[in-house]
Amino acid sequence: MELTWRWFGRKDKITLPMLRQIGVEGIVTALHDVPLGEVWTREQIRDLREYIESHGLRWSVVESLPVTETIKYGGPDRDRQLEVYRQSLRNLAAEGIRTVCYNFMPVLDWARTDLLHPNPDGTSNLYFSYAEFAYFDIFILRRHGAREEWAAFNRFPGRNVLAEAEALRKTMPPEGEHRLVENIIVKTQGFVSGNIREDDEHPLELFRQLLALYDGLTREQLRENMRYFLEAVMPVCDECNINLCVHPDDPPVPVLGLPRIAGSDEDFEWLLRAVDNPHNGLTFCAGSLSAGLHNDVVALARKYARRTHFVHLRSCHVLPNGDFTEASHLAGRANVVELCRIFEAENPALPMRVDHGRTMLGDETRGYNAGYSFLGRMFALAQVQGVLAAIK
Repeated sequence: MELTWRWFGRKDKITLPMLRQIGVEGIVTALHDVPLGEVWTREQIRDLREYIESHGLRWSVVESLPVTETIKYGGPDRDRQLEVYRQSLRNLAAEGIRTVCYNFMPVLDWARTDLLHPNPDGTSNLYFSYAEFAYFDIFILRRHGAREEWAAFNRFPGRNVLAEAEALRKTMPPEGEHRLVENIIVKTQGFVSGNIREDDEHPLELFRQLLALYDGLTREQLRENMRYFLEAVMPVCDECNINLCVHPDDPPVPVLGLPRIAGSDEDFEWLLRAVDNPHNGLTFCAGSLSAGLHNDVVALARKYARRTHFVHLRSCHVLPNGDFTEASHLAGRANVVELCRIFEAENPALPMRVDHGRTMLGDETRGYNAGYSFLGRMFALAQVQGVLAAIK
């Protein structure tokens, strides 16, 4: 597999010369300065591609070319936004970039409640607490119907998440509520070309407005909107030889009353059959998948290796109560060693990036984006390089 790294452009505190020194071969990035819903011009793409190449690297994967909310919920300007998307794909292909990662998660890209959860060895990881997420949903966001949904939540037998959230209400300080807002809807979303920016003055109200766009939307309707999207863009993928690869839902369960349609074997079966085109494929994010106890990550890799266009290697521990945390790249549910063995055998030319490394050795003081430390990811990359060398 090609060793790639997610890089957030010229403003990223992690520079391309740094990445060249640690063995990175390809760059995974996007035009983060282009406003959501606007065409990525060929000139803008070329400028960034040439900058990357001037440092002896290549632009291997776009992550992400955002799918606007209006496409996801089927808004009145959906067709106009689809034409914007098609033109951006054509311009990327004209500059030689032919792997595009995207997601179809409504409103919220990925969710964690703690961005610096301490480990016994002094490092920290991202962490997801169902009780804290329910507290955010019920008592901070105050979403209509949230209490009833959490009262019926039975994914983990013997656990009463609603009762835990209500218990938190007795001890949660104002700064704790602020932390949850920051962690769930700002710091995990604001550094990409998404709906929430880190300088938004009223992120909670904006978030409520976005959720309202999906009122009443069912899982089946979201699926049909995804089919509509894929049918609209696949002709351009055929024309330009572009591989489009959907990122799994993270976490791979419904959240905030929103349907999720890319988090299980059954979801992938539907997705790949709905528009059966070799350019319609998967971003195999082992971390997202391993956060769901319903997923056998190794079995999914064996089944979908040939329809995978891009790999994210990381792994999660799921605690006995169902909460999950990022694991070492050599531990957790994903079995990264076996995944490397499968992809090297079945689809060896795939671009691969390590994902969500630990925060370690001062990473937390350097202003890196949440989940995207330098030393933690460098450590993970070294682990994976060793695994690949052993397999070869």
